[in-house]
Amino acid sequence: MRRCLAVLPIAALLCAACATPVGVTRESPREVQRDLTESALSSDRPSAASREFLTRLGLRQRFDEDPARTLAEIHAGLAPEGDVDRLFALAELSFLYAGKTQRTEHALAAAVYAYAFLFAGGAPLDPFDPRVQIARNVYNRGLTFGIRAADPREIAVESKRYALPFGTLDVLVRPDDTTWVGWQLDHFLPAADYRVRGLANRYRHPGIGAPLTASLGKPISGAAPPGAEYIPPRLKVPVTAFLRLPDVRSQIARGQMVGNLELYMEDERTKLEVDGMQVPLEVEKSSSLAQMLEGAPIWDFGLAGFRLGDYVPGAGETERLVFMHPYEKGKIPLVVVHGTFSSPATWTEVVNELENDPEISTRYQIWLFLYNTGNPIAYSGGMLVQALRHAEDELDPQHVDPAMRHMVVVGHSQGGLLTKLTVVDSGDAFWRNISKKPFDEVQLAPESRALLRQSLFYERLPFVTRVVFMSTPHRGSYLSDYRVASWISRLVKMPVRIAKLTIDLATRGSDEAFLVKLDRPPTSLDNMASKNPFLRTLSELPIDPGVKVNSMIAVRGGQSRVPDGADGVVKYKSAHIEPVESELVVDSGHSVQLTPQGVQELRRILLLHAGVTED
Repeated sequence: MRRCLAVLPIAALLCAACATPVGVTRESPREVQRDLTESALSSDRPSAASREFLTRLGLRQRFDEDPARTLAEIHAGLAPEGDVDRLFALAELSFLYAGKTQRTEHALAAAVYAYAFLFAGGAPLDPFDPRVQIARNVYNRGLTFGIRAADPREIAVESKRYALPFGTLDVLVRPDDTTWVGWQLDHFLPAADYRVRGLANRYRHPGIGAPLTASLGKPISGAAPPGAEYIPPRLKVPVTAFLRLPDVRSQIARGQMVGNLELYMEDERTKLEVDGMQVPLEVEKSSSLAQMLEGAPIWDFGLAGFRLGDYVPGAGETERLVFMHPYEKGKIPLVVVHGTFSSPATWTEVVNELENDPEISTRYQIWLFLYNTGNPIAYSGGMLVQALRHAEDELDPQHVDPAMRHMVVVGHSQGGLLTKLTVVDSGDAFWRNISKKPFDEVQLAPESRALLRQSLFYERLPFVTRVVFMSTPHRGSYLSDYRVASWISRLVKMPVRIAKLTIDLATRGSDEAFLVKLDRPPTSLDNMASKNPFLRTLSELPIDPGVKVNSMIAVRGGQSRVPDGADGVVKYKSAHIEPVESELVVDSGHSVQLTPQGVQELRRILLLHAGVTED
């Protein structure tokens, strides 16, 4: 007895140290949250809701051992109406099984079940029910997984019959749905299959439908929109695919289903009506932008476009405007001009941010100007002015679009000098730097005369009403004053047009002063030297008083280094001009347009220009 009594305290101590059959274990809140919110979308386990459903039916182990047969059994018990718990479980478990086995028929079934859960479950769904967001994503991803093309990287946008685990689904596509303005679209890639790199933000506007990226196919005869020639052939179009399933519950019961695959371009609409409900479309633009730039020849343009005056990245001409969308009447053109050793790709971050900002994208259309940055600034500036005049004449010949006459031009670095040339009246100031003879007395071929007039005589463009300068060397870049800049300039090969002009001047016996000036035509680096006559003349020309001016200046060290600071390329004293509506000093290197402060300041200016006041 005494021995038993002695053992009791030891037994009690051992029992106290053992875990009870039911209890709790202290964990990190992050781990607990992950367990509560995981789903088949991002893990190998279904959500808590589906696990609970399987447990109630005694099917958890069976699903692990024989998922296909278990899914068939759950489907067989589906009621004609309601039964939303079963519908959700069928959607998520089918998607999970499809992911593990790559069975497209189960992926498509997951989309069908999810559609029924979202739109035909009976009573309105609680928006705080976590199953709503899971089902929405299961529908979007199950759709693209389930209708893969022969090339598994693409989805099949065609009328076709697909197998389902419980029957068939005929997907119908209207031919008009695969066209975008003047092009046939092809090679539809699911955005969900790609990770985006190089952008600060990947924007996806949540809703129903599968975000896709489409390529431009063949132009549609006679359907080219105004300004179609400005659309680059590599452009990728954001598209959303939506499979509409009328009377979906009855169709599921019959097993012979028919659905309409509808395609919506991001500039067409933002909402759909489904079974009497207004639902937003899921749209993703960032992945389409990144797809367009993946492996694009524009990345090689920086150095090549500086060194070779006629270099063209891919198809097209040299100096030209590039549109991200066809011309849209009622939207203000926002023209962005890149700097030296650069290309329109330098505006990618700006484009991504502004295109995904509804306050901006509904009011502005972005145009990018491409030019060879080693060429003389006067030559490139003349090409910019000509391109803008041509676009205005072509797109709004009757001047009926007030937004067209409210244009904003933004220039970074050398691009800012080109930008200034759109809003000044130069008279013959530039011409007097190179010749004392009146321009009309110089003997020239008509082509040469036209080129000189375009490059050296400027009148303010009346439709440009605001300019924004970013890190612009109005009084020169101190790097251009170094001897190495002169050496680098000798690597530049001038455009054929400038070579022909030089030969024409030499053979027609123009005045010696002019010929000396053109002994080696100046490059952009020559033009940006602080003592360069062209730059000095440009800096002295006043901007037309009818134009609003804003400036952003990069200074390493920020405001504390003003006025003696610099950004590594341009000094504050060179970039600072007066009068301006606003000047923002940003603590950054030369590429101020890549900084969050630069993007947000541009956004502020654009909203102000559009007459929008934010609280």
